[in-house]
Amino acid sequence: MSAVARERAGERGRRKRRVGVVVSDRMAKTVVVKVERRSLHPLYGKPIMRATKYYAHDEARDAHLGDTVEIVETRPLSKLKRWRVVRIVERARGEEPLTVNAAEP
Repeated sequence: MSAVARERAGERGRRKRRVGVVVSDRMAKTVVVKVERRSLHPLYGKPIMRATKYYAHDEARDAHLGDTVEIVETRPLSKLKRWRVVRIVERARGEEPLTVNAAEP
């Protein structure tokens, strides 16, 4: 194994990871994840929340709207997708579905 190959193999373990919230799951095997980060204003020093949306591949189609997921950088999968869903950190808290009782008039 050459030095270049060893170096590339070492880079593979250092892929970028982000945690964010799923804001769209309407595409087939794709979710849109919103990742928020806090930075300081360059002049005033006040903390500012910035957000970035990433298109991530979800092979199992497990992630749904409102879920908190962890994504990892990967090779380009399409024009916009460069991230994969690794795991679901927390499920969205949904309301219980309404059940209609047929006995009630």
